[in-house]
Amino acid sequence: MKLAVYGSSLLSAYWNGAATYYRGILGALAARGVEVTFFEPDALDRQQHRDIDPPDWCRVVVYPATPEGVAAATAEAAAADVAVKTSGVGYADDALLEQVFAHARDDALKVWWDVDAPATLAEIADDDTHPLRAALPELDLVLTYGGGDVVCRRYAALGAKDCVAVYNGLDPATHHPVPPEPRFTCDLGLLANRLPDREERIDRFFLEPAAELPDARFLLGGSGWDDKTVPPGVLKLGHVGTAFHNAFNCSARAVLNVNRASMAQTGYSPPTRLFEAAGAGACVITDAWRGVEMFLTPGEEVLVARDGADVVDALGELTPERAREIGAAALDRVRAEHTYARRAEALAETLTAALAAKRGDRAA
Repeated sequence: MKLAVYGSSLLSAYWNGAATYYRGILGALAARGVEVTFFEPDALDRQQHRDIDPPDWCRVVVYPATPEGVAAATAEAAAADVAVKTSGVGYADDALLEQVFAHARDDALKVWWDVDAPATLAEIADDDTHPLRAALPELDLVLTYGGGDVVCRRYAALGAKDCVAVYNGLDPATHHPVPPEPRFTCDLGLLANRLPDREERIDRFFLEPAAELPDARFLLGGSGWDDKTVPPGVLKLGHVGTAFHNAFNCSARAVLNVNRASMAQTGYSPPTRLFEAAGAGACVITDAWRGVEMFLTPGEEVLVARDGADVVDALGELTPERAREIGAAALDRVRAEHTYARRAEALAETLTAALAAKRGDRAA
């Protein structure tokens, strides 16, 4: 099976939180024999902030962020058995949507892969003229990386033939326990880029607790925070490359996860950070969202906070020993149930069955 994916970036996590998701799920598909090509634009300075070199399991095509570059890249969709356009590429998304599927063969699967379904659905729900609304009934499959049945039902109501959630997961070869590093030692660490629909929640779940605990040490990693006023106990690290995520997660007494507002409201949307931190054996404190218990057991494998006051209380009660117990339990759970290998097994079955059904229908 030849899979062509048009996405934001596989090579760079710079302003691109989906990078580790793409690496995990596509790498696991490649390990099952799927021939993967990933197309990404040279845009938003991502190529100047690469985290990895092109992997040996994937052909990566970096095309110019120009109309000519888009035309040349999308023409290659004709060689694929499965042509995928993801959400949030960041350059010429509407043109990519149109041209990828225009070039795809009649017997190929046409797939929309949404890495921010709550935001996408909010954008298109009341806009009958949106290009994605027009394309949905003609596509074979919608994949989402979160939202569960809630999102799938909403996509079906907008005309999608089928919708399947492909959740984030753990790549144990990439995210795993390592020795702590003194520079990342803290009471609470957070890795999160500054985004409009998450900043207010980070204020509540991270910065307000930091103000309440002036003797504690808080580390904030991620892009966009340079001009943000923070309490004295917060150290801003800027962009933290993926090569240092394990050390970051293993050096903090606890690691905070804060969902974007739309994902928290929708629920059933575990972010990559949750599995990456758990995979390193970190004690995770997450903001509350529906469905968290599907992935980690509250109170045993993860601590759940409804607001900043809960974060303060959790830190006040969290001894180093208890933090290690929770982190170890989370590590066991994600390695057993939430690896990208398991996700890819289910996805490969979905794609194989859908492709066979389409080609069988055409033969008939």
